[in-house]
Amino acid sequence: MAYETLISVSQLHDLLASGEDVLILDCDFELGQPDKGRESYRAGHLPGARHAHLDDDLAGPPDGTNGRHPLPAPVALAAFLRGQGLKPGQQVVACDSSGGAWAARAWWLLRWVGHAPVAVLDGGKQAWLAAGLPIETGEPAPCAPGTFVAGEPLVPAPVNAAQVLANIETGAAQTLDARDPSRFRGDPNPIDPVAGHIPGARNRFFRDNLGPDGRFRSAEELAARFTDLLGGRPAILSCGSGVTACHNALAMAVAGLAEPHLYPGSWSEWIADPARPVATGD
Repeated sequence: MAYETLISVSQLHDLLASGEDVLILDCDFELGQPDKGRESYRAGHLPGARHAHLDDDLAGPPDGTNGRHPLPAPVALAAFLRGQGLKPGQQVVACDSSGGAWAARAWWLLRWVGHAPVAVLDGGKQAWLAAGLPIETGEPAPCAPGTFVAGEPLVPAPVNAAQVLANIETGAAQTLDARDPSRFRGDPNPIDPVAGHIPGARNRFFRDNLGPDGRFRSAEELAARFTDLLGGRPAILSCGSGVTACHNALAMAVAGLAEPHLYPGSWSEWIADPARPVATGD
């Protein structure tokens, strides 16, 4: 059985116990402290997991106009994944210690380069530890290169700033912003040099996809909330830099809703051009 949205701790444990060849990607990261994720990985990770760094592995180089975490070139992403041993059809599990904030980016990217069997560990590393399961420390053992090559995307085509700008006029799609409500409103903060949101956007803070236990809410709960926000329109997903927007994409997949379009540049790209409009408030 392939897992393509979420996988529970018990399901992953059973897969590993059965001898299934699973690639686990530890995606721990912290904005403003780019080395913290690697340090966290070395301090403790799931057995056999390999680290995927948001800046270095799950994004392309920013140039000041394309956002903080532009999409990597598919050929570069495929090369990184081969370096972790990925083979076609192999189950991938992405995890982190932040409720899936970073793991969901890996999930979306793998689907973008045509790899379907990829899931996020529900509850993350905390749930694994809470179950009393073992972890490893230090650097990973060398692995044989994989044979994965990028294929046709399994997600709708990402949209660019011009398309998002045009959508403000047409209202054909509903933009959902995954940032926390204070950043969406435009409260001063150290992350956004220009505060606010894309006009017409609605706020869906990615952490609202999680219940009090840190696991994703039920498909029914998620479907009800997203359906209410979208009002029958397709979704364009945005955030600060196209990362936590993927958490909303994952939540929509769990809910069985129509696949959204990701705006990878998101707010950090949007505000690079002062001519683009900015809205504030709720």
